[in-house]
Amino acid sequence: MAIPNFLYKGNRVLLKELTKTDFKLRYQGSVLGYLWALLRPLMMFAILYIVFGKLLRFGSDIPHYPVYLLTGTTLWSFFTECTNQGIQAIVVRGELIRKICFPKYIIVVSATLTAIINLLINLVVIIVFALINGVTPSWTWLIVPFVVCELYALSLGISFLLGAINVKYRDITSIWDVCIQALFYAVPIIYPITMIASTNLTAAKIILLNPIAQCIQDIRYLLITSETVTTWNFVGTENPVWKFIPLIIVIIILTWGSWYFRKKSKKFAEEI
Repeated sequence: MAIPNFLYKGNRVLLKELTKTDFKLRYQGSVLGYLWALLRPLMMFAILYIVFGKLLRFGSDIPHYPVYLLTGTTLWSFFTECTNQGIQAIVVRGELIRKICFPKYIIVVSATLTAIINLLINLVVIIVFALINGVTPSWTWLIVPFVVCELYALSLGISFLLGAINVKYRDITSIWDVCIQALFYAVPIIYPITMIASTNLTAAKIILLNPIAQCIQDIRYLLITSETVTTWNFVGTENPVWKFIPLIIVIIILTWGSWYFRKKSKKFAEEI
């Protein structure tokens, strides 16, 4: 029986070394170094909380809104970092690809794993912040890693698909930056989904069919408060199949992205 590529010791060692190198280079030359892994999402949270939480009074009806907002901004930062790094990974490592023969997916995975490391650090901060804010620990916290894996699978699928296209068409990076900006407002990060539901129920349900929104809302539900509106308790009242659409989208994107990446990877060395 053939052994999958990722199980070969050489591939695992290469993945480990590339991940370590990517993580070190990310903060090389900066004064604060690895502290930026914490400061970036915290600074984004602080700005959004002052503007939307204090000035515009968003989330006044949501228990533990500061933790609620911090969780959303941290997960969003993870998604954007994961996809941005993954999409550019092959182009950035072009010289390595031309010199050494190895499975090209390792480059994309190593780039996205650095985002996972940052997320793990920030999840510790969220838990500490939640406890200080009065959130009661629950067994549902144990389910959070599985939802994070779903969000990572989505990010990896997008990275494989757009990363392969980006090798030939470098405009993909700029296009994705615009898409990220649009997606930020299409996902309930700064505003509660109940605000949309109160004016347009259909729009709220469509938003929750987005896998990013589903993952963020699920983690808020599991980590902070059971009053959180999620895809599972809000969508598909007539037809339960609708509740599984976000997961189906993730599976399709990961499968399609992996297949397309593998198909195009044979010509990466020529096209870079």
